[in-house]
Amino acid sequence: MLTIALILSSVIYCPAKVTAQTQQPATTKQPVQPTKDKTSPQQRTSRPVFVFPKTPTRLSPVSGRRAGMGSRDNCPTVPTALTALVPLREEQKVSKQTDKPILGIVEGLTTSEQPTFWFYVPYTNDLTASAEFILQDSAGNDIYRNAIALPPKPGIIGVSLSSNASLQVGKTYRWYLKVRCNQQQTASVPIYVEGDIQRVNLDSRVVQQLEAAVDPRQKATIYAANGIWFDSLTMLAQMRQKNFNDASVAEDWQSLLRSVNLDNIATAPLVK
Repeated sequence: MLTIALILSSVIYCPAKVTAQTQQPATTKQPVQPTKDKTSPQQRTSRPVFVFPKTPTRLSPVSGRRAGMGSRDNCPTVPTALTALVPLREEQKVSKQTDKPILGIVEGLTTSEQPTFWFYVPYTNDLTASAEFILQDSAGNDIYRNAIALPPKPGIIGVSLSSNASLQVGKTYRWYLKVRCNQQQTASVPIYVEGDIQRVNLDSRVVQQLEAAVDPRQKATIYAANGIWFDSLTMLAQMRQKNFNDASVAEDWQSLLRSVNLDNIATAPLVK
């Protein structure tokens, strides 16, 4: 009887042991969970970054000036020079010890008939100084000329064209912002910046992207990615003025300026 009992118990025990060994991997193996990627394309919020357009390669053969002299015409010395908020492709590098600005291709595209131009102005309205904005056609004829009020504190200002001045598609225009601190000598050389602007039509692909974008910040990013500088900058400037406490809008603005090496004024305030 003892022998029979031992045989029966071994028959019952062995299959159970085998079953436990075969089921163990299924109970210990955990299912693979999808990785939560905070930077997935569906969740990523891309910041605007300017991309130089492939064409036109250059709007005009004349070099521009994105930053003015540090001091001239009796204007006080300032830590940050008068600066146009426009892309620059450098042609001539100079020593940091000199007071000569870097010359290069200073230009941008727009789709607007009456775009807004943006400048960092370090000179304030408590100075005996004057500023003037000038827009000329390719033949040097004035399209627009107007005195510009200096801001109450150093910062970024916008200069918009009046209703009787407009850009035509495909034509290149030259703009200037000049500051004079010596009112007695009209022949003196002012501190100034200059560059080119051209109005273009968007191709159908970009138009579709803009129509599909709901958020104005997305539209600003699309403009920047397709080389339309002035439209992207103005959209972000308007959003900053309406939402000056919005950190995300400020980051978009700084991203765009830093993409064209304007880090030194990326955090400067916008002033009226």
